[in-house]
Amino acid sequence: MNPHLCQSDPGVSRIALTPLAAGLLRRLRDRHGPLMFHQSGGCCDGSSPMCYPRGEFRTGGSDVLLAELVVDGVPETVGFWMAAEQFERWRHTHLTVDVVPGRGSGFSLEAPEGVRFLIRSRLLTDAEARLLNGPTEADTRDTRQADGAGHVAASASDSACRRSGGPGRA
Repeated sequence: MNPHLCQSDPGVSRIALTPLAAGLLRRLRDRHGPLMFHQSGGCCDGSSPMCYPRGEFRTGGSDVLLAELVVDGVPETVGFWMAAEQFERWRHTHLTVDVVPGRGSGFSLEAPEGVRFLIRSRLLTDAEARLLNGPTEADTRDTRQADGAGHVAASASDSACRRSGGPGRA
């Protein structure tokens, strides 16, 4: 199991692919080899998922691996990374990678195809959120010990995802 992977239950995921997105990933894989996604959360195209050849986008301590996506017809998984700051805002959502007409960023592999990847989102159900994010404050209120100032110590299981170990290639 990948220590950076943000998934605690094999039946629950943070990210899904539409059939159109899976088809495009198969075509891109045939042309470019193993793939990865990164979503920075920046403005403009930075808020769209960018597809790169695996290892061409450097991930670091400020990135989180949300999933290793399995795509039928692609021999390896496709890592989906997100800027940690963006993930903190989106940790309560399930993301679906879709494809729509139009040109996105020139840096993303699908740009010459006349389409772009797009994220569609929905709120996680309470059950999904507990499985992916761990217990809520209300769930753990009575089981944690507060110090004299009322601060509660966090445990290692409080983090839903692990960040990249530092500069490197995904």
